[in-house]
Amino acid sequence: MVQSLWNKEQASVLPQGVEELVYRSNLIGSDRSVCNWGGGNTSMKTIEKDFRGRDVEVMWVKGSGSDLATMKTHNFTGLKMEDIRPLIEKDEMPDEEMVAYLAHCMIDSKHPRASIETLLHAFLPFKHVDHTHPDAIISVCCADNGRQIAEEIYGDRFVWVPYVRPGFTLSKMIAEGVKNNPNAELVLMEKHGLVVWGETAEESYEKTISIINEAEQYIQARVVEENVFGGQKYEALSEEDRKNVLAQVMPVIRGAVSDEKKMLLTYDDADDVLQFVNSNNAPELSQVGAACPDHLVHTKMTPLYIEWNPQTEDVASLVEKVKAGIESFKEEYKAYFERNKNEGDQISEAAPRVILIPGIGMVNTGKNVANANVSGALYHRAIAVMKGSTTLGSFVSLNENESFNVEYWPLELYKLSLAPAEAEFSRQVAFVTGGAGGIGSETCRQFVAEGAHVVIADLNLEGAEKVAAEINEQYGEGRAFAVKMDVTSEEAVQAAFEQTALTYGGVDVIVNNAGLATSSPFDETSLKEWNLNMNVLGTGYFLVAREAFKQMKSQGVGGNMVFIGSKNSVYAGKNAAAYSSVKAMETHLARCIAAEGGEFGIRVNSVLPDAVLQGSAIWGSNWREERAAAYGIHPDQLEEHYRKRTTLLVNIYPKDIAQSILFFASSKSDRTTGCMLTVDGGVPAAFTR
Repeated sequence: MVQSLWNKEQASVLPQGVEELVYRSNLIGSDRSVCNWGGGNTSMKTIEKDFRGRDVEVMWVKGSGSDLATMKTHNFTGLKMEDIRPLIEKDEMPDEEMVAYLAHCMIDSKHPRASIETLLHAFLPFKHVDHTHPDAIISVCCADNGRQIAEEIYGDRFVWVPYVRPGFTLSKMIAEGVKNNPNAELVLMEKHGLVVWGETAEESYEKTISIINEAEQYIQARVVEENVFGGQKYEALSEEDRKNVLAQVMPVIRGAVSDEKKMLLTYDDADDVLQFVNSNNAPELSQVGAACPDHLVHTKMTPLYIEWNPQTEDVASLVEKVKAGIESFKEEYKAYFERNKNEGDQISEAAPRVILIPGIGMVNTGKNVANANVSGALYHRAIAVMKGSTTLGSFVSLNENESFNVEYWPLELYKLSLAPAEAEFSRQVAFVTGGAGGIGSETCRQFVAEGAHVVIADLNLEGAEKVAAEINEQYGEGRAFAVKMDVTSEEAVQAAFEQTALTYGGVDVIVNNAGLATSSPFDETSLKEWNLNMNVLGTGYFLVAREAFKQMKSQGVGGNMVFIGSKNSVYAGKNAAAYSSVKAMETHLARCIAAEGGEFGIRVNSVLPDAVLQGSAIWGSNWREERAAAYGIHPDQLEEHYRKRTTLLVNIYPKDIAQSILFFASSKSDRTTGCMLTVDGGVPAAFTR
């Protein structure tokens, strides 16, 4: 049952007006079983002063492209009711004409464009109106016997409106239906959702909750869990086995769905998802169509269902079925587009947004993690609706042509156009070792600022988590995650890349940056010191690059590796034989990988910094004292010593190295591999030759 979240004490101190509407809207949107992400709309009518100081009736309604759960006052649009009311006398009004007309009704041109369902709110003679997409209500509205069920639940208190795409016609049908039924307390829109109203914000909200719960109670009384979706056909794999399979399969899926543009992936193995994908009826039921028009832009008309038996078939079989299934889905989607396209339509990405795998769960795709999660969240709602509809009767959806017209509806596509433009590293995943340190953390921040998602790998997990938290706070949840990784441990490196596959679907860029440094005269260099340098800077770079190489090959969409070498990669540093030797090895390893990676579109380049002291854990260790001793100066004089030995007389900072890393990983250097770039202010002894 849906719970009322209304807090009388909190609501009583709100300023009268739009703040009440914000509060009510946020409560409605906070429960996704009440309202889809980005869907639904709310309104209230108030008296405001216009620019001439006159009292005018204004309707505040949700602006296009916002989400009820998070919207604030600036997401609502104010429109003059005296300009809108006469429209109800019209017989018809095309979408484009309606949108243009409403733009003239706005009390402030800076307000967002009004929702396509604005007239639904305006034509109803109530102060507060709420339109939502509750699971229980849509279960009724998407059942083949929905109207009959509604009569059993609500008697004569409802208005049933046959499916019509949102706009002028639907708004007028609702208004006339309510006018003609003096007992009406709610409107049920076939295959769409619910409309209720009230004289106060609280009354409208509580009516929404109570109406939903009447339907929920009716459905729950009839659910027989063992018979849901035709009963269980497959057993879910254990959580450990699910993750093991997904870690192998998700990079393959990512490659298969990434055509002209890369996609990021998320996975979901919640109980409701597993109940559905493991059921007898899922293969057919999943192909009926979308549970709500609002879903279509994010989930497409249908998901991809993979016919795979988790009890008898292996991962290799799943990989092949996933590849074939995605290819078939794309071909079918292109044919669907050709059958239904209208003049001016441009095909969107043809790959599936939702992939259902028995025994495993659901994989979602999107241009970023947020979008992939939206697709997943909406399919949770679809599962709940199908469960309710099939309990009541049969699940029905829009026909193919109407589904297409909603998916490619200019007014829906307009919402997507409100998203910021994609940046250089949008849709890419960057994996940075030593990500908590000076160079690593700055590199992560610059990658995210340019659109990437980042994996911050470091032995210092607390430091990595701090960087990830700061990034997510600034750029949005899911843009970064931290993983503890010892680069010398094969198991730890493999586990980190498995976690990357599970979190984002794969990897596009790795930055081999984890490091340390020691200094001692050659004849005093111990085997322990030698092995320490070789293990971290040699073996560590090898292990990280090898696991990334495997994942990039599985994806089949290329990749970039950037190794952080050193001035000492090409210069024999005094009292640093172990460090200098392995730094030279790093850059040659990079060239070796570049030679093998070219045929797979994998580029490998090296950045050679010198003396980056700011934020560096290395320079916070004994290395500072050891290097100062080698030059016969005090440790506090190192920065000035390094500056003066450069031809440009500059110090080198983490941002300088990060900018070079991003250059090598970017499209600006897409014809370059096996290259070394020195970023040292110009140290003549280290000029490459």
